[in-house]
Amino acid sequence: MAQETFNVPEVSCEHCVRAITDELSPLPGVQDVAVDLQTKVVTVHHDGTANPAQLRAGIVEAGYEVAA
Repeated sequence: MAQETFNVPEVSCEHCVRAITDELSPLPGVQDVAVDLQTKVVTVHHDGTANPAQLRAGIVEAGYEVAA
């Protein structure tokens, strides 16, 4: 299983968790989405076929900025 991590400084509540999870979970190859509110990190576990740019775009589509 592969994983991608993204720093998302704006995540602060369960609504943020749901919005990001709902946006990323249906993407091809995604197996699990974990949002850590304390560290402000989104971790996506996938089967190796998920496109990191598409995952980043999904976070943006959910309404959150991804830090560099």
